[in-house]
Amino acid sequence: MSPISELYDQDFQVWLAETISQLEQANFQALDVHHLIEELRDLGKSEKNSLEGNLMILLAHLLKLRVQSVVPDTMKSSWYRSIIEHRERVILLLENTPSLKYYLTIAVNKAYPKGRKIAVKEGQLASFGIPIPKEEDYPLGCPFSLEEILDEDFYGLS
Repeated sequence: MSPISELYDQDFQVWLAETISQLEQANFQALDVHHLIEELRDLGKSEKNSLEGNLMILLAHLLKLRVQSVVPDTMKSSWYRSIIEHRERVILLLENTPSLKYYLTIAVNKAYPKGRKIAVKEGQLASFGIPIPKEEDYPLGCPFSLEEILDEDFYGLS
């Protein structure tokens, strides 16, 4: 095990700084290639996970607005704010990592069932005379197109 490889488990930030230094100096033989590959793979997964997580919340609140359209405006306003925030996060991720655009359809397909589950569970918590939607009121397949999901003026209302 090389000294830089030992740094990985002892102090990740020092390992990272040393790895960057070795790359800048083109000292490739001194690199901890195994851990570097692992970190690069995780970096890609992290961006995909972030995209899916933000889509999950965005889709949950778009669904809630669509299915629970009779709730008070005070409840709706928090959903609108969440939609604005998470849509902006998705757009920023796509701007900063354009290759994620090719993953967007997959991400929506992975995020929608989880977003639907959130919308259903939160809908069941309705109180104060607000009607509780049935689970079948929430479509099994995503009712929103990619264009609608990314449209800053779209809020899922029928």
